[in-house]
Amino acid sequence: MSKPIREYWPSFYEDIKDFVELAQTEDEELQLAAGAVDQLFSDQFVMTAGIDAIKRREKMLGIQADPSVETLDFRRRRIVNRYSTKPPFTLRYLQQRLDQLVGPGLTVVSVDVQQFILYVTANIQNANVFREVQYTIETVKPANLAYQQNTSISEAVGLEEHIAMKAITWNYKLNGSWQLGEKPFASYGSEVIVK
Repeated sequence: MSKPIREYWPSFYEDIKDFVELAQTEDEELQLAAGAVDQLFSDQFVMTAGIDAIKRREKMLGIQADPSVETLDFRRRRIVNRYSTKPPFTLRYLQQRLDQLVGPGLTVVSVDVQQFILYVTANIQNANVFREVQYTIETVKPANLAYQQNTSISEAVGLEEHIAMKAITWNYKLNGSWQLGEKPFASYGSEVIVK
């Protein structure tokens, strides 16, 4: 913080109440102006920008943000990703983009050159990050490659076995006594868990 404005005034103003109050008010206004200048400077860079600057950039890029589920940090990373997603395509470039977006080691990029298929194996828990990964891949990949998403699961899958039984009562007879629409073809009893 800079010096108070009173230090720049002649000493005979110090005893006048109006000038003391004026100095305090000017100090507050100057602090607000300095804060606004600092914020304006921070808004020039995506990673330090405030929420208003992030909203403005998202509008320029056509991004529909959902602040209720997307953090400000993710929104900043998405803007940087959109600004820096420029072809030419290489596997190394795509792997670096995805590592930066999702996290190192959470995605694996490979290409089947004989079948022209781009495989991306990922372990992504967040739907917003997943959509941004899809956007990045569709923007960067060449038109002659087909994109196939493979999901990896880092946790064990548990299986449970249940066996249930229902009794079925057939309501129709072929002897002509059953009228169409009078009862359903079959009535089901309640479900009983066997195991």
